[in-house]
Amino acid sequence: MSALDLTGAAAPPMQNGEVVFEAPWQGRVFGIANDLAARGAFAWDDFRACLIERIAAWERAAAPGEEYRYYECFLGALEIILVRRGLLAPDSIGAREAEYAARDDGHDHGHHHETR
Repeated sequence: MSALDLTGAAAPPMQNGEVVFEAPWQGRVFGIANDLAARGAFAWDDFRACLIERIAAWERAAAPGEEYRYYECFLGALEIILVRRGLLAPDSIGAREAEYAARDDGHDHGHHHETR
């Protein structure tokens, strides 16, 4: 796992100390954010602050009884920070989302791993 701070208001869903994903895209977006932060595209603390803002905005706008979707907030925060850093054009987000959504699960994993 990462050495990133996964506590506090921006903490992801966890079980037994491990991050939990309900769908493949959630793990992918989490991995992308982790990798981009590790490569210096943005500071993890800056991303966390953006995520906390995004969660707070959701809380203010949510209808009573609306289900909280952490990874939708996480993805929104990632998009915001990438736009702020000039790494993603705001008008390209919808097209990229559609491109990724059209991919089958496992599209990028068509090979076998050696077992020991």
